[in-house]
Amino acid sequence: MSMRAPSSELPIRFENVSFSVGPVTILDGIDLTLTPGAPTVVVGPNGSGKTTLLRAAMGLVSPSRGRVTWGGRTDVAPQRRAIVFQRPVMLRRSASGNIRYALRVAGTKRAEWKRRVDEVLGLVGLEQLAQRPARRLSGGEQQRLALARALAREPAVLFLDEPTASLDPAATKAVEDVIHAVSERGIKVVMSTHDIGGARRLAGDIVMLHRGRVIETAAASSFFHAPATAEARKFVAGELII
Repeated sequence: MSMRAPSSELPIRFENVSFSVGPVTILDGIDLTLTPGAPTVVVGPNGSGKTTLLRAAMGLVSPSRGRVTWGGRTDVAPQRRAIVFQRPVMLRRSASGNIRYALRVAGTKRAEWKRRVDEVLGLVGLEQLAQRPARRLSGGEQQRLALARALAREPAVLFLDEPTASLDPAATKAVEDVIHAVSERGIKVVMSTHDIGGARRLAGDIVMLHRGRVIETAAASSFFHAPATAEARKFVAGELII
């Protein structure tokens, strides 16, 4: 599996990016740079634009205004980017079958499938469940399988949208352990969450969104010990942000 993000993907820059659906503005004038290194965690209340920010960084949606660049270019196909959504769809196949399907779609040579399947199932701790139907896995196991399926394509950047939402503490720890392992392999992780505990445990740096705007960016240690904005102080304190 790749150890470093190629220059064709990083840095990912948002340059005055706005995204609207009809009269509703979801992202509003975003200026942001995502660079190699420890996980970037995007925080903010529900409806702040976190999922849309990840989708734009992945290249799944185009800005209504401004631009997103990957390594300085706007025309980089998302072959080295992967995204896992909050509720990933499990195919009606075994755990290993889900991964083989992803490899086939990605055009990976069949001769490489077994090695890649074994590698990613081992990374997420599901090697003993390779033949179990994916839809019979627990919620936490399904989320780890979704991570394995994304990692099978050897991404340089991995986007995770609320990866531990609705999971119990044990399943949350298992997913967070995978995220740590992925980051240690040199894969850039960009994840969204509204869980302050998860953000503290995982983040190298924090991006905070509120009402579609970036209101604070900082190293995680600075953000949690001395947040600069009132909204960030409320978030760190666990208070409701309106």
